[in-house]
Amino acid sequence: MKVLILEDEKPIRDFIRINLKREGFEVVEAATGEDALVVAKEQQDLDIAILDLMLPGISGFDVCQQLRQDNPRLGIIMLTAKSQEVDKVMGLESGADDYVVKPFSPVELVARVRSLFRRIYPLDAPRQENFLELPPFTLRLEERRLLKNGKEIPLTPTEFSIVKLLIEQPNKAVNRDDILTSVWGQYFIGELKIVDVNISRIRQKIGQDSASPQYLETVWGYGYLWRAER
Repeated sequence: MKVLILEDEKPIRDFIRINLKREGFEVVEAATGEDALVVAKEQQDLDIAILDLMLPGISGFDVCQQLRQDNPRLGIIMLTAKSQEVDKVMGLESGADDYVVKPFSPVELVARVRSLFRRIYPLDAPRQENFLELPPFTLRLEERRLLKNGKEIPLTPTEFSIVKLLIEQPNKAVNRDDILTSVWGQYFIGELKIVDVNISRIRQKIGQDSASPQYLETVWGYGYLWRAER
């Protein structure tokens, strides 16, 4: 697994690098957003990017948006020194899969990286079927691609995991806590808001009218369901 670290403070960058390499990860580094974009173009086999939000020059938000545009399947974790809700939401809306608030323990960060890696390369992907069909959608499991009427909808690793979880259980309401546990892991330390922001991104991508949802519905006070066409 190859991980890009974008962090302008060298002691923090060194701290992250040491702990990731100790766990067997390959690491590349950048101190500025501009450098990170150059490194990402040179390193075509990146699996995950860990991005600090507050940077000189290009912000972590901007880097996240550009990386997501260039590589929809790249795993992205945002680092922030702030605990305000708006920073977390902005990071997720920029295309991040997860966030970690500073100060953080190396155990927590490594656990988040491993959890995200499992979403990108699941070990238990079904082998007996290569796709799930729920017209007008097709979910190609081994390729981890979602198609609508034959046209691909680019999804992040987290978005794909959520869509797969819901499409596997059409017309069944899935609790937000169960989505969080299934996708982020039972030891996730964070807020349920991360589920809602990802659902919002998925709805935008599948072209769903939020005022009258046709496929991805909210079950108020409970969770979400994927409605099969009647």
